[in-house]
Amino acid sequence: MSLHEQLYRWTAEQGLDDTRARRLWALSGLDQAPPDALGRLRLGAAGLAAGLLGLGTMMWVAANWGELPRSTRFLLLQGLLAAALLGAWARPAWRGAAGLLALLSLGGLLALFGQTYPTGADAWQLFALWATLALPLSWGARSELVWTPWVLVVVTGISLWTHTHAGFQWQATAATLGVHACGFLAFALLGAGMALKPPTPGVQPWAWRAAVLLGVVALSATALGSLIASDVQPQYPLGLLVLAGGLAAAWYWREVYALSALALALDTLLLAGLGRLMLKGQHGEPLGTMLLLGLVAAGLLTVSVQLILRRTRPQGGAGEVAP
Repeated sequence: MSLHEQLYRWTAEQGLDDTRARRLWALSGLDQAPPDALGRLRLGAAGLAAGLLGLGTMMWVAANWGELPRSTRFLLLQGLLAAALLGAWARPAWRGAAGLLALLSLGGLLALFGQTYPTGADAWQLFALWATLALPLSWGARSELVWTPWVLVVVTGISLWTHTHAGFQWQATAATLGVHACGFLAFALLGAGMALKPPTPGVQPWAWRAAVLLGVVALSATALGSLIASDVQPQYPLGLLVLAGGLAAAWYWREVYALSALALALDTLLLAGLGRLMLKGQHGEPLGTMLLLGLVAAGLLTVSVQLILRRTRPQGGAGEVAP
């Protein structure tokens, strides 16, 4: 039920007159325009323009690869990078969009160098170098338009590093436990770093949310893959332990976004482990087992939601409306 529907329902059930109904709507804030809507629209349009310009330039270079001399390719991307950095320095209002353009241009320039002068380096090294060189840019821009794609670059680099050092396979085995443990630690450090970075005034922490979400997805996928193998691999209990630790930290700081993502991932892995245990060696129709698993899933989800609501709900009955 949406908030609009709840307000109509409360108005009808409580028999509120026009004065009290208007006061209820005023307290809800639904009759007010979103704060700084024009500023957010400009920010989104600037980010979209910077992304299209940067990606369009790289695609144009790739499409005309055979016709463009080597020096022209480098000149185009270097000029675009220099112009973006100059714009970010000269115009603070453009800093987010210009920083995004510089980030994309830097990645294109590194990819161009790697294709023009092959060094035999692994793919993860490109993303590691990209993230390292772009870190001062992201810090200086102090914009979620730059931090969020920087997080995507780092996550891609961590995933490719794990894939490379695990023998160029995504399968989790006992032999690759150390590699995956380092990957889990890298994701945890990324999330902690995004939580500790200076916030962008008036903007939601999209970079931190992206780091949490992508880290949880990567960790859960690895743990789940180790669970459905012929023999359960140690990445599964390690994944449960890391998720539980993250959940404890989010519980302490009352971070509802992290609590929700981590609780859902932990519930999923626990339910999958229970399902493997109950279905192992079972013959015939597993209808009863599946029904029991459905009930357990509903119970886990209910308990998780109730605990998160109790932990994040304001104290002192702030949700009540005065008559």
